[in-house]
Amino acid sequence: MIETILNILKPSILLPWLLSMAFGIFVGGMPGLTATMAVALIIPISYYMEPLAGLAMVIGASFTAIFAGDIPATFLRIPGTPASGAATLDGYEMNKKGLGDIAISLDLVCSAFGGIIGVLILIFVSPPLAKFALKFSHFEYFWLGIFGLSMSAVISKGNTIKGLISATLGLLISTIGMDITTGYPRFSFGNPELYNGVSFIPAMIGLFGISEVLKYLQDSEKLKLSGTVSRIKASISKVLSTVFKKIGNVLSSAIVGTVIGALPGAGADIAAWVSYGIAKKFSKNRDNFGKGEIDGVIAPTSANNAALGGTWIPALVFGLPGDSITAIVLGAMLMYGLRPGPLIFQENGDLLKQMFTIAIITQFLLLVVGYLGIKLYSLVLRMPKNVLMVYVTVFSIVGAYAIRNSMFDVLLVAIFGVIGYLMESIKMPLAPMILGIILGPMIEENFRVGLIKTEGSFLPFLERPISLVLFIIVIFTFASDPIFRFAKSAFNKKNVKT
Repeated sequence: MIETILNILKPSILLPWLLSMAFGIFVGGMPGLTATMAVALIIPISYYMEPLAGLAMVIGASFTAIFAGDIPATFLRIPGTPASGAATLDGYEMNKKGLGDIAISLDLVCSAFGGIIGVLILIFVSPPLAKFALKFSHFEYFWLGIFGLSMSAVISKGNTIKGLISATLGLLISTIGMDITTGYPRFSFGNPELYNGVSFIPAMIGLFGISEVLKYLQDSEKLKLSGTVSRIKASISKVLSTVFKKIGNVLSSAIVGTVIGALPGAGADIAAWVSYGIAKKFSKNRDNFGKGEIDGVIAPTSANNAALGGTWIPALVFGLPGDSITAIVLGAMLMYGLRPGPLIFQENGDLLKQMFTIAIITQFLLLVVGYLGIKLYSLVLRMPKNVLMVYVTVFSIVGAYAIRNSMFDVLLVAIFGVIGYLMESIKMPLAPMILGIILGPMIEENFRVGLIKTEGSFLPFLERPISLVLFIIVIFTFASDPIFRFAKSAFNKKNVKT
């Protein structure tokens, strides 16, 4: 084991590894850029390196980029990556209360903890989890998408109706583009830019970022305020103490994230939202979620880094990409002469052992690199609010344009910024709309393909055991709160009478 670690920590591997992690911090902290983009940009460089160095760069960049997305999510309410969308809910509210340093420190520590748990699960239970993931057909994925969407009822700050309306609007937006079965454009109004649909990244930047800028423009006094933070001053002992008090949430969220990550196509963003919804569902302080609740910070950030470990499970065992990152990585592994599949553990056991060791060490390096990244980012946050809002606007535009080099995406950012501003003015939550946009294609594709396979019969969606379990969980998610409130009211009335 010691020999493996020493072999990994030699300069020819450690230096590009650390540089890739620093690059991941930059990409993750830039609104609109994604961890997938970070990995894609690194692959051509890694081609000229030994396989272990290339894998170290890919692993380092992906984990740090996912964490770094929480930095602008916490301080500016702009998710740096799609997986950081849920971090805007309670992290930003803590920042408004002057606790942004604690929130981002919790993000950093829980990202490392979640990553370790995800990698350990990857090491010990890869084959059984991957076999379970393969049991998911179109029927199960449909209910998984509906379950993810049901989180909109949970995260809607006590107003389920408005949350469902917001989620429905997101679903409607997700139908824009080519019909998945007929190939005919829908709701594109003859605009070729809409043939590929509305990307949720510019939508997310506009809803969370530009809408915040518009709120500041409405109140000129706010623009005269000084910067958001002066320095990051949360003590390590206080943060670790908080994490260990909430270790149950960390563990459960990381496990949920790993399991969802192991489902091909689900990914870290869905894992973060689902873990947030579950944490709120079973929390004693559920009414505080969305208002700066610590559990609301811990759950998504523990899940999204753990999900990265989960995505490697089907990728290694069956050669099926768990998300867009592992899709790129599979190509890189073939480039290195590695063939993912059931025999990879026998044919490349030593290299896999080194790769798993790199993934574990990356979580500890993340604490150092991530802390330095937060410190550097805090220099930006010291700007006066009027300058900071210009920064937010410029980088929102740059981030949106960088996705497809399209000015149309910049227009989408502006449109969704106005939509987000109007929605918040009537107290309608934004997060369910993003959920609808993300999950809409997954729900529609699996529903329609499932119906085609069954010749229009919906019965198989309920006949399969896993589908039935997911259906029951969805019903429980929607119905549990009204049932509990009714039971509590009846119990209180009974006590009053007696």
